[in-house]
Amino acid sequence: MPTPFLFHFAQAHNEFRLPELSSICELHGIPFSLSKNPQSNDPNRPFMVIELENEEQARILAKRCILIKAIYEFYGQGSTYEELHEENRKSEPLWRKYVENTSFRFLITAYQHKIPQSRQRDVMESFAYMGFLGKIDMKNPEITLTCFEDYEERTGVTRVKHEGDGDFRQVFFGRLIVDGSARALIGKFDVKKRVYYGNTSMESEISLIMANQTLAAPGKFIYDPFMGTGSMAYPTAHFGAFIFGSDIDGRQMRGKQKEPGVLRAAKQYGVASRIIDLSTFDITHNPLRCGEMFDAIVTDPPYGVRAGAKRLGRKKSLPDYKKELTRQHNLNGRPDDQPYIPPTKPYELSHLARDLVLLSRYLLKPGGRLVFFLPTVTDEYEEVDIHTMLCEGMEVIANSLQDFGSWGRRLVTIRKVTKEKYPPPTFEPAPNDQDTHIPAHKDFREKYFQGFRSSKSESVEPEGQEQDSGSDAQQ
Repeated sequence: MPTPFLFHFAQAHNEFRLPELSSICELHGIPFSLSKNPQSNDPNRPFMVIELENEEQARILAKRCILIKAIYEFYGQGSTYEELHEENRKSEPLWRKYVENTSFRFLITAYQHKIPQSRQRDVMESFAYMGFLGKIDMKNPEITLTCFEDYEERTGVTRVKHEGDGDFRQVFFGRLIVDGSARALIGKFDVKKRVYYGNTSMESEISLIMANQTLAAPGKFIYDPFMGTGSMAYPTAHFGAFIFGSDIDGRQMRGKQKEPGVLRAAKQYGVASRIIDLSTFDITHNPLRCGEMFDAIVTDPPYGVRAGAKRLGRKKSLPDYKKELTRQHNLNGRPDDQPYIPPTKPYELSHLARDLVLLSRYLLKPGGRLVFFLPTVTDEYEEVDIHTMLCEGMEVIANSLQDFGSWGRRLVTIRKVTKEKYPPPTFEPAPNDQDTHIPAHKDFREKYFQGFRSSKSESVEPEGQEQDSGSDAQQ
């Protein structure tokens, strides 16, 4: 029979909580369900009651989910302490075994509020009916019992000390089972402590959540097509997966030292043996001739704010004499003995996203996942925007927003749901149909630098406009 557990989440990235939890449950074959009580299943609040089969499953989740702070055996909740005590008495079979001879401590805490000491004592005394006979041990108790008072957020409102004390939304009560140990990885993978990074390197907490969305585990093979300085590779490899990375600009992966920067950082984290290879190529002109290679594809595509996406080609066609000069140089070698750097042109975001999904359908194994960030304009976004990039055999299973106000970036997870084999995509340009829905992420760079002043009806600068160059890697 399912057992209710009280999950205490970190108050960050609220929309990412359930997708991450669902992914790790799928990875470990753990069935779960949300409480039917609407007061205890709001994903925007830090406390949720979730049903699992046993405590061992709770420990597995707390060890892997980045957004879990702690998990408790759930004894009760209520909008008042009277309601809480009524539920707690019904849960006596769960806590009765600890009454006789178990050392314990009792904590009273709150979210968005500080409870005065005097009322904390009153609350503790109200649980006297539980009749615990063991020793009170505040340092190393055998069990920890905790009351959580959940208050409404009052961001930007100045109030006096203890104002509104007792006016909580809900109060929860339970026994601590396990603290969330995965959150320690945020410090381990902190970009500021990394030996190699760039100005577009993904922050550690987000990269860890993305790695969980890929279902990274020992034996998995995962690909990052916009590798950059490797932010996605390190946490994914930490969870046991093997990594292959590519980028159109190999300088991002190499850095300025003899040993590639990505490999130096991988050694720092003890995962260098899991970096299978790094390659330089444009995904629309890729050398991969075998489909269904990867268990997941995870990436943070460049979208032109700090580093612009590029693909091979020229914005303007060369005159004939320059074409002939280039051909002679390719045949006979460049006169200055420098390596040839092929020309590139901007890669418009909506085209990039569509091509990424097509490439993923070809390269992913059946059931494999594509996990990537997609920036969108807040006022223009519609749910259909995500579906404009989909193709047959691919479906969205998670779409979570990191909100920055006028714009945000969406962590999108798409699963390959077909077993049909597809040929390598040709990346043909999409038909220019005036009736086709224009997604909010189209021409995102131009909208960003215009301050998102233009509406859907206004035109934006064409795809051929010059974009940012790649970011300089740090040593």
